[in-house]
Amino acid sequence: MQAMPRPIVLKGDLTQEALDDLGSKNEVSVDCEMMGLNPMRDRLCLVQISAEKGGCYLVQVEERTGAPRMKAVMENAAIIKIFHFARMDMQFLQARLNISVKNVYCTKIASRFARTYTDKHGLKELVREIAGENMDKTSQSSDWGRDTLTAEQLRYAAQDVKFLFKIKRTLESMLERENRQELAHAFMGFLPTLIQADVQGYQDIFAH
Repeated sequence: MQAMPRPIVLKGDLTQEALDDLGSKNEVSVDCEMMGLNPMRDRLCLVQISAEKGGCYLVQVEERTGAPRMKAVMENAAIIKIFHFARMDMQFLQARLNISVKNVYCTKIASRFARTYTDKHGLKELVREIAGENMDKTSQSSDWGRDTLTAEQLRYAAQDVKFLFKIKRTLESMLERENRQELAHAFMGFLPTLIQADVQGYQDIFAH
C-alpha cells in the first residue's frame, strides 16, 4: 500500500511555512469535509491540501475568521488545484470562505471523458483501478466538526488527497490517447463560472 504522509493539522488557516511550501509547487491536491452537502446550510469543517512531494496540511476551518493564506494558494492561477468532484468542494469554498478557486483539475470530469467503458467514476473506484489499492471510506460520513479529529479521520483525510496526483497523470494520458483532452479541459475551465451560478441559486440553469 502507498505510504500515507503524516498530516499536519492546522487551526483556522495555513501557517506561513505551509504557504511557502505549497506556493512553490506547480500543483497541489485538495479535498474538503463538511457537516452536510448544502453549502448554504452546512458548515465547511476541514480542507486538505497536499503537495505530491511536500507537506499534507489539514486545515480545521474557522468560517468567521476566514483563511487568507489558504485563499492565496487557491486563487493562485499558477498552481493547478486537483480535486475529485471539484464542483462540490468549490461551492463550499466560495460560499463559506469567499474563495474563488483558480486553475482547477477535476479527476471526476476527467474520468467521465476518459473512462467511457464504465459508469463508476467515484474516487474509490479510481484508486482501485489506477493505484491498485482499496480505500477505506468508513470515516467519510462522520462528525468532521469535532474539535479533535480521530486517528481514523486523519488517516482518511490524508489518503483522500495523496492518490489524486497519480490519478491525474493516468487520466491525462488516457484523454490524450483518445483525443478528448481539449473538451475535458474546457469543461474544467468552465467550473469557476458554474460555481458562481450555483452559489447564486442558478443550479438548474440547463434544465428544460
